[in-house]
Amino acid sequence: MMQPEENRPCPAQDSEAEIVAHIPALRAFARRFHREQTDADDLVQETLMKAIAAAGQFTAGTSMKSWLFTIMRNTFNTRIKIAMREAPGSADCVASRAVMNATQEWSVQGREVSRAIDHLSAEQRQIVVLIGVMGVSYQEAADICGCAVGTVKSRLNRARLRLLDHMGESSQHTPFQHDESFTVEAIAPEMRQ
Repeated sequence: MMQPEENRPCPAQDSEAEIVAHIPALRAFARRFHREQTDADDLVQETLMKAIAAAGQFTAGTSMKSWLFTIMRNTFNTRIKIAMREAPGSADCVASRAVMNATQEWSVQGREVSRAIDHLSAEQRQIVVLIGVMGVSYQEAADICGCAVGTVKSRLNRARLRLLDHMGESSQHTPFQHDESFTVEAIAPEMRQ
């Protein structure tokens, strides 16, 4: 039984010439799928390879352009499905995680102390920074703040108690011991005036 003219497969040579004529339209259509020109060109190339390999399956009388666009769309969708399926543990991929801060106890305690200092009043915070961080004497702190040495000591004591309370410490004795070699110059020499 003979197939009607419009439903017969097209000869391969005629199909290949018509495929080549549609390359500019394929490039324009590929840009809808990819912003990068090289990715769009790769999609066009793969579409052309599949179309030429299957040129004998094209039915004469149908739209070659629609057939090529369908091949391109299906090729793009297949690429996306494969990329999603082959993503190596994308949910658990170590490379996708942000860099984490150090987990040492001193780092955690440093952040806790910083947050606790932020909760102090401005006067207490100033005294803690001057004496505790910058290492100035009580007299220098009193001169800077414009108050008596006794007021500086009182503010520092109240600030220390508030810090301990805010950090959940029940004892006034902390796990840190005073170390004479641990000076402001050793920590931040540029802060010393």
